[in-house]
Amino acid sequence: MPPEAQSTQTPGGSGLFGIFSRPNDDPLKTVAVALVLCLACSVVVSATAVGLRPLQERNESLALKREILRVAGLDTSGQDIDQAFEAIEVRLVDLDSGDYVEHPDPMSYSYRDAGNDPQASIALGEQDIAGIRRRPDKMPVYLVRSDSTADSSGGEQIETLILPVYGYGLWSTMHGLVALYPDGRRAKALSFYEQLETAGLGGEVANPRWQAKWQDKTLIGANGEPVIRVAKGPVDPNAPNADQRVDGLSGATLTTNGVTHLMQFWLGEQGFGPYLEKLRAGSLADAGNQTEG
Repeated sequence: MPPEAQSTQTPGGSGLFGIFSRPNDDPLKTVAVALVLCLACSVVVSATAVGLRPLQERNESLALKREILRVAGLDTSGQDIDQAFEAIEVRLVDLDSGDYVEHPDPMSYSYRDAGNDPQASIALGEQDIAGIRRRPDKMPVYLVRSDSTADSSGGEQIETLILPVYGYGLWSTMHGLVALYPDGRRAKALSFYEQLETAGLGGEVANPRWQAKWQDKTLIGANGEPVIRVAKGPVDPNAPNADQRVDGLSGATLTTNGVTHLMQFWLGEQGFGPYLEKLRAGSLADAGNQTEG
């Protein structure tokens, strides 16, 4: 073989093996090694993500149950979360009619998935004051019933009603839970358990001290319309509507406006309004554990 031909032949043969047989300082070998490493890492990461997905879903479910129990004011110290959650009755509500709807496993229902499904949600357009674009047709509600408030027929009455609410703040969609007293008008507790607002400003919506200011506030007026607002600053306790106002967060006007808007939406006609109206009228109070089609 002529000397000039030998100088251009790839050591170790052609193809991928030929590339890896080149000297370590060969640019082509460097690129090939990098590509192989990227491919191997992506396979490992993908396999890990798929393998851990059930565990992630399990942890997300437990975290939501723990938050619901906390907002409900139930003592779960020393208890298994799944066992403690047996005190919660989960139902699905048709938001248009306000009636319960049947579902084999309402806890597995995802309003987030439904909100992205055109077949399971409606576009809001100008009615989208909460900044969510689409509203699911159905939403879960969480009920705590108590024998201590049993009616004359012996049925258990609702002690605490917990509604999931969400809406856009400044940077993120804030997901929360609002617990109501049996009157369906006043707040028992509030929690924002998922948000990405500015730390130290809008992110204070997750501060338990601010959330505690919602307790006993009137959310819905006598005419059934949402009346709760987050004020621009501290609320004067002697003001006429002080029971319908919550202290604003300093430097977080857009976030607190978002809280007001999401409350107005979910407590109003487009949200849980029809359901709450039936609840206050008593037509759902004796629904017990039976679902309605």
